[in-house]
Amino acid sequence: MNSVILEEVQNRNDYMPYLLLADESEDIINGYINEGELYVMQFDNKEVGVVLFTFPSLDTVEIKNIAITEKARGHGIGKQAIQQAVQIFSKRHYARLIVGTANSSLGNLAFYQKAGFRFFEIRRDFFLHYPSPVFENGIQALDMVVFERTLQI
Repeated sequence: MNSVILEEVQNRNDYMPYLLLADESEDIINGYINEGELYVMQFDNKEVGVVLFTFPSLDTVEIKNIAITEKARGHGIGKQAIQQAVQIFSKRHYARLIVGTANSSLGNLAFYQKAGFRFFEIRRDFFLHYPSPVFENGIQALDMVVFERTLQI
């Protein structure tokens, strides 16, 4: 089985098309693109996505944006990337990994639970700050559902 390789990148603006796969607003992305650490996901010697980690507190890592090309989805790449993140940030002594997704992102809600995350909090009206309303699965994105996973070495 091929495995995912995470490789940190510096030239972040080159990866905007990937980031837009997970966040519809370029304005919102521009607000966080230069924070944290950005990694490209390599699978089968091809770039298939990115993941941007930020650090909202001394013991917490946040997956701010994780995006995989449509063609590469469904092959366990996201789950492998999260497993690698758990290893990387556990070794760096972070205590928890968090990630947020829209209340309307039904696939993401299932994915994160399958990847070992648990419900942590709801950030009400989070998506009302976007320039345009966001709809998925016939549901307006209003609230951010935040998941948490404990990190252990």
